[in-house]
Amino acid sequence: MPLIEAAHHAFGDRMDVWAIGQDAEGNQRLVEQHKLTLPMLDDSALHTSFAYDIDTVPTVILANEHGEELERFVGFGKPDWQELYRRLIDVTRAPAPVVDWGDYPESRPGCGSKSVEPDIYARLAAEASDSPIRARRIEVGESDDVFEFMFEQGLTDGLPVVPPTPERVLRVLEGTKRDPQEVLGVVPPNLAPLTVEKAAINAVMAGCRPEYMPVVIAALEAILTDEFNMHGVLATTHFPTPVIIVNGPIRDRIGMNYRMNVLGQGNRANATIGRAVQLVVRNVGGGRPGEVDRAALGQPGKYTFCFAEFEERSNWEPLHVERGFKKEESTVTVFAGGAPTGFVDQLARDARTLANSYGKVLAAVSHPKHYNAGEIVVVVSPEHVDTIAKDGWSKAQFRAQIQEATKRPVRELVQDSELAEGIPPAAAEKLGLDTLVPKFRSDEMITLVVAGGEAGKFAAYLQGWVSGPMGSSMVTRKIED
Repeated sequence: MPLIEAAHHAFGDRMDVWAIGQDAEGNQRLVEQHKLTLPMLDDSALHTSFAYDIDTVPTVILANEHGEELERFVGFGKPDWQELYRRLIDVTRAPAPVVDWGDYPESRPGCGSKSVEPDIYARLAAEASDSPIRARRIEVGESDDVFEFMFEQGLTDGLPVVPPTPERVLRVLEGTKRDPQEVLGVVPPNLAPLTVEKAAINAVMAGCRPEYMPVVIAALEAILTDEFNMHGVLATTHFPTPVIIVNGPIRDRIGMNYRMNVLGQGNRANATIGRAVQLVVRNVGGGRPGEVDRAALGQPGKYTFCFAEFEERSNWEPLHVERGFKKEESTVTVFAGGAPTGFVDQLARDARTLANSYGKVLAAVSHPKHYNAGEIVVVVSPEHVDTIAKDGWSKAQFRAQIQEATKRPVRELVQDSELAEGIPPAAAEKLGLDTLVPKFRSDEMITLVVAGGEAGKFAAYLQGWVSGPMGSSMVTRKIED
């Protein structure tokens, strides 16, 4: 500080000489201790330290009239100060400051700047003038409980969410190369534009790690397509919600579960990716229960429903390859599905018997008399896959046999006094009462996905919703960094 004060006396009428401190109380102590007359500027907000990328204090900087850095040195070095004085004498033509250099050591190290402490640095980056964060900020009073505040503002799904502070949002944005202000689509029902930044905000709230962002973005792009029809999925009184199925190398890279308890709790990636998508629909699109979300009963999957396929455990091609992508590519497939309904077959020892078992169960999907059904996802356990693989059956063969096993004559599907659901009598007569009809419109409506623990001869189906132009169709998107 005495050397800075000496520079102020020697050169201060020809250039600005300032001391800048990171602590207001400490600054005042320095002024009093060294009887400083030069301006002592307060940078306790650390914005100047951040702008000049200070990682060690003290740092001495020589800048031009525009604030552009010309030279710096870090810590204390007697040769550095002597060289700086010589340069300033040459520039200003002022006489040399009077300094007894014998009072000073050759060098002393500095210490870490407050501006590079991890949490503080993240906050400063978020507050910087070139920050990618542009969304409207909501101020929370110091006396308010931030978690209760977000409940009161209707920003949660009924469970606590992580406060999306600027530094947290910035950290999650580091997980994608996409421009934070790129618009991914419009979110129904309000048709609000969804930027990558807003997706990141909701990903923070959901508890996502940065590396999950490419999956979250791909899933959001998929549900915002016309084919998926997110508005219809919300507005129906039925059960559907976005079910997200992940394929490819990214499953292991981000630690997704595709094994034991695959449709259950306990895995952060599975849980928070699906939750981020749901929060975007709620907070950006306005899709809140009791408003546009008109589900009569709903289901737990409306909190989150995301899992990965156990590709390595099957002789079948994985879902994304079946849908036209390369095995080494990573994808998300979104499906408007109901809650999982499990079923058991522990006795079938060949593919045909097992397919017949599946067919008898699936014949009752929605209602035993509801036929001409659309898309359905069937989650096949590894033990069942082993039974099928033993006979070398392909997915196409297995699906075809399921369809065959579901066939019933029209006369059993006609509306009657005992069961009013089913085919109206006039339509049944036109079809022919002895005509055999399968449950699903086509074999391709049955999507087979392998997942789950390696012990247990079980399966589960996820019922679809009005597949096709009047409802929702499955959509697959490639995951890009």
